[in-house]
Amino acid sequence: MRLIKAGVAFFILLAVLSPAFRAEGAASNEYVLAWADEFEQDGRPNPKNWTYEHGFVRNRELQWYQPENTFCEGGRLIIEGRREQKRNPHFQPDSQSWKKSRKFAEYTSACLTTKGLHSWQFGRFEVKARIRAEEGLWPAIWFLGVDGRWPYNGEIDLMEYYDGKILANACWGSEEKNEPVWDSSRTPVESFGDPDWDEKFHTWRMDWDPASIKLYLDGQLLNTIDLTQTLNPDGQAPINPFHQPHYLLINLAIGGTQGGDPSKAEFPTRYEIEYVRVFQKKAGEE
Repeated sequence: MRLIKAGVAFFILLAVLSPAFRAEGAASNEYVLAWADEFEQDGRPNPKNWTYEHGFVRNRELQWYQPENTFCEGGRLIIEGRREQKRNPHFQPDSQSWKKSRKFAEYTSACLTTKGLHSWQFGRFEVKARIRAEEGLWPAIWFLGVDGRWPYNGEIDLMEYYDGKILANACWGSEEKNEPVWDSSRTPVESFGDPDWDEKFHTWRMDWDPASIKLYLDGQLLNTIDLTQTLNPDGQAPINPFHQPHYLLINLAIGGTQGGDPSKAEFPTRYEIEYVRVFQKKAGEE
């Protein structure tokens, strides 16, 4: 069911009145809708909800991130990956930095984030999306803690796709500087037994409370992270990075350390998001 965005109060009213919304979203007797974007208005994504990363950012990825590659169309957020040359304004021919040694990017894409706008601690998070399961593409739905540097701030990967697998992960800090501890799950797309799997929309869900993080795909539990075990080493704050607010990132990376070779992928390619919804428990029930 499509919903017309008219503020959180209106969403809460619809959630109460509409059995379809309750069935697709959180149980109404336990959670209330805290925030959502349904992407109903064509054009630029709502600037009150989203900001953008720019340029070469991480993981030696091949794409240049730019806002021009994302837009809302037909009730969906579109992130478009393109095979196109983009001049690197930071190019330095003698640089040892992978971000500066490339004269051009051969691909462009987008990364949207709620950093500095919205963050949440605990709740149920739902994202309905369609990805292309092709080598070289690295779409993700993930969260980073607002305090501390990576990996000590805590990372939650509600969804990553690469190398033919769906990943559901979390990481935090170790005794070795800048080396994360990972709790990971990898599920081959082939295991779903559907040759048309990536032509369909699927629902990713995270249930996060002080005890655990549970990551689901279409109702199937992929990974449970025990938060009694996710402690940063002494001297690194926060002590437990998953007991602090996190902000959301949605991006389509291309290539890089994990994404694989995109040379045979079909471009332009679209990563489509139908909605993002954040539910939190009623006061006194956490």
